[in-house]
Amino acid sequence: MSIPAPDAARAAASPASTWPALLTWRATNVPRMESVRVQLSGRRIKAAGRIVGAECSEHPAFSASYDMVTDENGVTRRLSVRTTVASGERHMSITRSEEGIWMVDNGTHHQRSPFGGALDVDVILSPFFNALPIRRYGLQSGADELEVPVVYVNLVDLGVQEATVVYSSAADGIHVLSPVSSSTVTVDEDGFVMTYRGLTERV
Repeated sequence: MSIPAPDAARAAASPASTWPALLTWRATNVPRMESVRVQLSGRRIKAAGRIVGAECSEHPAFSASYDMVTDENGVTRRLSVRTTVASGERHMSITRSEEGIWMVDNGTHHQRSPFGGALDVDVILSPFFNALPIRRYGLQSGADELEVPVVYVNLVDLGVQEATVVYSSAADGIHVLSPVSSSTVTVDEDGFVMTYRGLTERV
């Protein structure tokens, strides 16, 4: 396996793009939607999103909002998430220091960890967060198999764990192997997911 060097030219927004933009996805087999306002400045991303899901076999009814910013290299600097379910509300913040240490705070528990050298947060049920490694490594332009360590966040209970997501180029898109699914995504020219086969699509 090889890890391609980040390419600023490929990862930056294309001149034809109009940013900021509001991106919206709907799940294909369950009642869930995500909408996020994305601002780009080179490889820096600032995003404010919301995910709403009705009760189904995959999750209870919930509503979640998040705010995220990266640094100038597309590496996550901080993420805050607020999730509401019938039993109440939870909030969590995650920040990454310049030394590569992640700090997780949910109000009652504080955790410090390098999370295996992760540069990205990946939030379960959200296609938006796949764009972080895709853009930084220029995977929309093709690449060898790439193992990406991530801070993996369960959106419903806000549990956090160290995980690895594997990306590899395929004839029909980018294959993504995560701890919860194996699928293929297609992306736009800026690296944001258009379809996540069998799971979600952009509308």
